[in-house]
Amino acid sequence: MKTTLVRKEDAQHKAWRIIDAAGVVLGKLAVKVANALRGKDKPTFTPHVDNGDFVIVINADKVKVTGKKELDKQYMFYSMYLGNERRVSLGKMRERRPEFIIEHAVKGMLQKNRLANAMIRKLKVYAGSEHPHGAQRPILLVV
Repeated sequence: MKTTLVRKEDAQHKAWRIIDAAGVVLGKLAVKVANALRGKDKPTFTPHVDNGDFVIVINADKVKVTGKKELDKQYMFYSMYLGNERRVSLGKMRERRPEFIIEHAVKGMLQKNRLANAMIRKLKVYAGSEHPHGAQRPILLVV
């Protein structure tokens, strides 16, 4: 049996998938989303080609975390000025920007190169249950 590698020109048409994050553990959700963005769930997966699908995540504000991560997990922001390091807990980030929590977790699971930058642009995260991508007829991805 011969191994087939997909070229960029021969990559399949990108489908749209939707995931409901309500009550799903953050790590398990991020793994599913990262695999769909990379195309690892397709039989034509090739590591150096962007063969993944678009992914819509709804109800990002209802994602679940285990243990004491709601208080203990912190996101650090640094402005490159001395003394301007800010730390924000996951609980406060959930109030301000719940989309950032999922985007940050998924970005950490992708490879660190230009291809990953193109893949992360295919991720659409929304805090509520409404999204403007109804015309694309997304397929439900079960987590």
